[in-house]
Amino acid sequence: MSLGTKRLQAQYEPSPSDRVREQVALYEATNGKEGGTLEGKPVIILTTKGAKTGKIRKTPLIRIEQDGAYAVVASAGGAPRHPRWYHNVTAYPLVQLQDGEKIQWMRARELSGEEKTRWWTVADSRWPHFPEYRATAHRDIPILVLEPVGLPGPDHPITLEPNSARIVVRAGGQVIADTLAGLT
Repeated sequence: MSLGTKRLQAQYEPSPSDRVREQVALYEATNGKEGGTLEGKPVIILTTKGAKTGKIRKTPLIRIEQDGAYAVVASAGGAPRHPRWYHNVTAYPLVQLQDGEKIQWMRARELSGEEKTRWWTVADSRWPHFPEYRATAHRDIPILVLEPVGLPGPDHPITLEPNSARIVVRAGGQVIADTLAGLT
């Protein structure tokens, strides 16, 4: 299937949660002018491919940006299990992120060690509930950093070649991402 650089839309499956589904729809319809906050804090929309279904999923998450990279925290509000979107991202690390009007392709990687500690400091400054979530989750809460993937513009269409085991993304005939081999 071919994708433009604007949105990943194929086989979109809206969230079963009314709150999430409505927030995503409002955010996308207004480019984040409405539906763009949670408790007064800005959010982004993370678009992923479902790890089990292969369907497109969209999740509003707290906006944690620094120097063009974003972090997403798999806190699930302090629940004992990782959120579903975390499994989607680890299975298919090529994602789309919408921050207001800006939609971009990103590559996710899970953090550890000092890098994770640094991003926790940034995350805690953006959402005051993260320390509480770490205390109640009884698990190590993952943080993933999302880094921009430079894709060609409209003159160079993007082709997504999915199958059950991997996704290959080609732009202008060149492989730019492969979930088995990472970014090329």
